[in-house]
Amino acid sequence: MKRPGSITIDPRFRGPPDSGNGGYVCGVVAAAANEPVAVRLMRPPPLSVALELDESQGGFVLRHGEHTVAVARPDQVDLEVPEPPDHAAAIAASLAYPGFVEHVFPHCFVCGPRRLAGDGLRIFAGPLQDRPMVAAPWVPDGSLADDDGFVLPEFLWAALDCPGFFAIPNAGRTGLLGELAARLERPVRAGEPCVVLGWHRYSEGRKHFVGTAIFGKDGGLAARARATWIELKD
Repeated sequence: MKRPGSITIDPRFRGPPDSGNGGYVCGVVAAAANEPVAVRLMRPPPLSVALELDESQGGFVLRHGEHTVAVARPDQVDLEVPEPPDHAAAIAASLAYPGFVEHVFPHCFVCGPRRLAGDGLRIFAGPLQDRPMVAAPWVPDGSLADDDGFVLPEFLWAALDCPGFFAIPNAGRTGLLGELAARLERPVRAGEPCVVLGWHRYSEGRKHFVGTAIFGKDGGLAARARATWIELKD
């Protein structure tokens, strides 16, 4: 277990212009635990300010002053994962990424089409032709890796974030990540050709429940996640 303490979200890792990408922030909180967790976002995570991460009731809490930003609790993330498409099918799907036409947050660290290669993750999940799911290719940049060349956990969590939104039917509406629970199955190397998959599970009013997964070069499962997205009112 890492020692809790102060963290600061760099503007590079933003989702909306003035707050951190939800998946990345959840991953930063999760990195303090030595087990799979679910992280619930309570408010937009602010950028460039000191946030305090503390242990609390068997989990963790991220605070900005008196305000709770996120809370984490243990969760084994028991989620059945569909078979992945091959890399060519993921590339074909990404060509129809709806964010190329219209994107509410075009500079999002994960899915923003205005982020340059080596800066944003540029995961552009589009619809598969043969299944009601979305997929995208992803080759993690070296800046995301530790000294041994493996992608840091918070960036795997980030990659598991936005594809889930685009798996929601009529995903052109604005939504924000409410909760993300992820389990990392095996390390991913920087430069490894991966496929990211997203699928819609069910919806309850403005709440949408989705699954996402990362598959490595050999097609094996590297990470899985279960997420709740909140559709914003007009």
